[in-house]
Amino acid sequence: MRHCINCCIQLLPDNAHQQQASCRGGPHQGHQACPACKGENKILLRVDSKQMNLLAVLEVRTEGNETWGGFLRFKKGKRCSLVFGLIIMTLVMASYILSGAHQELLISSPFHYGGFPSNPSLLDGENPNDMKEHPHQPPVNNVSYAKDYPSIKLIINSITARIEFTTRQLPDLQDLKRQELHMFSVIPTKFLPNSKSPCWYEEFSGRNTTDPYLTNSYVLYSKRFRSTFDALRKAFWGHLSHAHGKHFRLRCLPHFYIIGQPKCGTTDLYDRLRLHPEVKFSAIKEPHWWTRKRFGIVRLRDGLRDRYPVEDYLDLFDLAAHQIHQGLQAGSAKEPSEMNKIIIGEASASTMWDNNAWTFFYDNSTDGEPPFLTQDFIHAFQPDAKLIVMLRDPVERLYSDYLYFASSNKSADDFHEKVTEALQLFENCMLDYSLRACVYNNTLNNAMPVRLQVGLYAVYLLDWLTVFSKEQFLILRLEDHASNVKYTMHRVFQFLNLGPLSEKQEALMTKSPASNARRPEDRNLGPMWPVTQKILQDFYGPFNARLAQILADEAFAWKTQ
Repeated sequence: MRHCINCCIQLLPDNAHQQQASCRGGPHQGHQACPACKGENKILLRVDSKQMNLLAVLEVRTEGNETWGGFLRFKKGKRCSLVFGLIIMTLVMASYILSGAHQELLISSPFHYGGFPSNPSLLDGENPNDMKEHPHQPPVNNVSYAKDYPSIKLIINSITARIEFTTRQLPDLQDLKRQELHMFSVIPTKFLPNSKSPCWYEEFSGRNTTDPYLTNSYVLYSKRFRSTFDALRKAFWGHLSHAHGKHFRLRCLPHFYIIGQPKCGTTDLYDRLRLHPEVKFSAIKEPHWWTRKRFGIVRLRDGLRDRYPVEDYLDLFDLAAHQIHQGLQAGSAKEPSEMNKIIIGEASASTMWDNNAWTFFYDNSTDGEPPFLTQDFIHAFQPDAKLIVMLRDPVERLYSDYLYFASSNKSADDFHEKVTEALQLFENCMLDYSLRACVYNNTLNNAMPVRLQVGLYAVYLLDWLTVFSKEQFLILRLEDHASNVKYTMHRVFQFLNLGPLSEKQEALMTKSPASNARRPEDRNLGPMWPVTQKILQDFYGPFNARLAQILADEAFAWKTQ
């Protein structure tokens, strides 16, 4: 069965779980018409209405029931049928090889779950080296793609006509508490005044033989982190505070967050910034706790696991907390200590954009928009948090993202096809729902074969600005970071109020090779097709223009020269 990529997205009413439609000859006799497909047969794929209420349901049109098996059917004794079938297959394969039309023999599914990396150890991040175009150019610019441009432009025009940047309604603090009772019971509302990072002491009721990390989910689900926690375990008891027969441990949250975006240089920024003696990061580079782990998500396609409690997240900052505790003790004894200057950072490139879990845990709103976002909870505890964002031309970001996460059949041709399909899916959602509802629609995001929505920076930033002030953000461009690393790092130092470095330390930080470089095999694939680039520039253009307006900086429009 061959699936067309002209799909429609509909939101079914509550009683729609009893309605099913199937292709001709299927086990179900009911048929459901779709205005966009003129009533032709569909395969209706529905999502559990209990968990995915108000989410888009994808309909995929089928084009007949012919398959290759039809050429191979023969009755006993009819040898001519077999010979005829073999001849046909030989001719088709010869045509395939000579023409190089690889796509004609591939039946692509409309479902590509790209919302999360296939390997949880692969983290969202990129580096300046990835920006350098490979000198190799495609041998032929497929003419058929250029012919597709007018029809794709109509799709983009349809999306653009429906773009509306509306202000979201903020949830009440009591509503946030009802959603995350445990989190609010663990994290206090006030922190130690003599610590730069938000820290507090809590009583530890265990003995000196107690393993404080025995049930930590990060340890249980990944062997990579066990050596880190072994070191923390050995030093744990020596960093407790003892008073009145009780034991107290210092708990801390990050002072600043590198919140995004993936494939925009966050890994390189992290690797350089952690060389500063006053900066301590979490034991794991990208905990993804606020967006994924606190919901029990490692890979959404694998289903939900046990939720990681906030205590497991706080454990990741114990090493920094031990050093801050030493500084606080030295400070109380009026002894100078560099520990008093330490600030804690966290760098999960999913924090800014990934709210895919909301449909599973929060009651859906009437308009399909999430009632709570990640930033609502961070702000509830840390209204003064500092936020660093690294952005990149969303067109190049998307291609880098595709090369990084796609596992097979990577090519400029394949990328073009996936972009076209993603645009069609996004347009079908925008026909009926708001921009915000489509951007945060988990079903749509997982169905799109490329993460088109991640590059809609203006949508996410505006939603973050509803709870945090613009002064709390440092927003950088990867293009600027790649051309002048020293200048970028100085901006970060100033934003975080960090002390100056020695010449040797600064040289080590600014002259080291870029981290997380694009793999050689991906570089050999060359750039995307020019027509694909033009399509994406048209799509992202209005969003880039709005971003440049918000930041009062035309550089963030990424206009072509």
